[in-house]
Amino acid sequence: MGWMGKILRVNLSDGSIKEEPLNRQEAIDYVGGRGLGTRILLKEVNPKCDPLSEDNKLIFLTGPLTGTGAPTGSRYMVITKSPLTGALTCSNSGGQFPTMLKRAGFDGIIFEGKAQNPVYLWICDGKAQLRDAGHLWGKDTHETDNLLRNETKKEAKTAVIGPAGENKVLFASIMNDKDRAAGRSGVGAVMGSKNLKGVVVYGTSRPPIHDPTGFKAVIKDVMSVFKEATRDNPPPLRIYGTPITSTGTQNVGAYPTRNFQQGTFEHWQDIGGEVLTEKYLVKAKACFGCPIACGRVTRVENGPFKGEGEGPEYETIYALGSNCGINNLEAIIKANYICNEMGMDTITMGATIACAMEMFERGIIDEKIVGRSLKFGDAEALVELVQKTALREGFGDQLASGSLRLASNYGHPELAMVSKGQEFAGYEPRAEKGMGLAYATSPIGASHMRGDPAYIEILGVPMLVDPLSWEDKPQIVKDWQDVFAIIDSAGLCVFFSVRFLVSKTKDIRPVKILELLNCATGANYTMESLMTTAERIINAERVFLVKAGFSAKDDTLPSRMLKEPMPTGPAKGHVCELDKMLPIYYKLRNWDENGIPKPELLERLRLK
Repeated sequence: MGWMGKILRVNLSDGSIKEEPLNRQEAIDYVGGRGLGTRILLKEVNPKCDPLSEDNKLIFLTGPLTGTGAPTGSRYMVITKSPLTGALTCSNSGGQFPTMLKRAGFDGIIFEGKAQNPVYLWICDGKAQLRDAGHLWGKDTHETDNLLRNETKKEAKTAVIGPAGENKVLFASIMNDKDRAAGRSGVGAVMGSKNLKGVVVYGTSRPPIHDPTGFKAVIKDVMSVFKEATRDNPPPLRIYGTPITSTGTQNVGAYPTRNFQQGTFEHWQDIGGEVLTEKYLVKAKACFGCPIACGRVTRVENGPFKGEGEGPEYETIYALGSNCGINNLEAIIKANYICNEMGMDTITMGATIACAMEMFERGIIDEKIVGRSLKFGDAEALVELVQKTALREGFGDQLASGSLRLASNYGHPELAMVSKGQEFAGYEPRAEKGMGLAYATSPIGASHMRGDPAYIEILGVPMLVDPLSWEDKPQIVKDWQDVFAIIDSAGLCVFFSVRFLVSKTKDIRPVKILELLNCATGANYTMESLMTTAERIINAERVFLVKAGFSAKDDTLPSRMLKEPMPTGPAKGHVCELDKMLPIYYKLRNWDENGIPKPELLERLRLK
């Protein structure tokens, strides 16, 4: 119950498609989504394989709450080995596609092998077939979505790659519903390497619910709390979207600026959520079953950056804006549109250009290499290079490998603001110490979505702690990572889910998520067993990393974060005390000094 009970396995090499029953015990042990996908990857993929080879697998998985009517229950995860980092990744997306995948009859899809020629997968009410996609190759994500729905069913939903995925840009994304992105770590490049252009789904089934009456009661309870809290004051996420986050990061000095050289941006108000809403917002947009509607449909009416689409999010505004020293919001919006249409992660794209800008200003690269001037604040250069990266034209071919490879090629890897090879999100570790530890220990490389301490360090959810303290952060980061593992695996969005965490001092527990899961699945989780499940997911990811060759040496941050005090702002004089936090974190995790899970832990979690 909650689960549809079937997984679709698609062998792209020989064209075979078969249904497999979902292993219910594994589903209970790993919930779904991120957790179950990690379990499958660990069983079926050699952690040392080439991510862009036929040996890697691409796994789409929903959670048991996806498509059930649970508030914000419309998320799915794409799990694979990342070509950007060499680690595993599980890239998360919402919209309408995840719910429609469940309604088409499946909890997920496992893609293996490589098609000889471009293909797409069409699933309609439990029946699946591979179709030729040669006529779609080279087209952007919006064109592809339109054409696929014309060929199949207008009401169908798609997840596709654009030219960036076809060209194996190492941070290419998979775009569903045109503008929603499974964005990080290069999942789109893996899809492109398999000659898989898209997935189209349509279905009319409803996920079965173990206890429909209890499930509706929990939803009613959760929604009543939300409605009461927002009756007179609509939430900032609904009014301004995620770009409102820039107010919080700027206020604490954690707003990354000019390739993380500082934590405040003098033009931050020019590119914030208020301006985006006032000048460019067409309407708010919600994912399936979401009461918040944080998505932004925007339009630039005139000028060189004219266009219409969805976004940008806060992370995009930081990466393409403040981190590149750019305060031209129209250029940021245009660059975001290009990323969506080409299918690229805006975070890594912006951070890689920011790295290149610092290298240019330091004289490490020049106009002969770049093909033009490339200084902080150059809006035209930003838009031009985003397009060239997707097509691997000129200097864009070097940008397509991400900032670490770019900087390393010129002898300066320290200028890449990454962990495990993946670029930071929009939070400065010297001003937000918990985020620094979260970046360093994230299984997919730097990510704010593997446990987001910004909620407790900046937003005060469910309580506020000092972002500049480090002593309390190992426990906080561990707890947030565990809770996010459950949220991701259940098929929920963190924006709604974190509103219903219960906190005793700094210990957080997902009480309402527990109730929803039990009503939907009948798994009879206790809070203790659910948090043990979270540990199992975290440690399964860690086992994959260890087998892939990662250890404590990779749980680190650039020297700028560790040795160079913040030059300005509220965090002036601070560094990130990772060396003090990491040993405590390892002890809490029951990992040894090399970051390897101890045998007795693996035994307890049935991972040995």
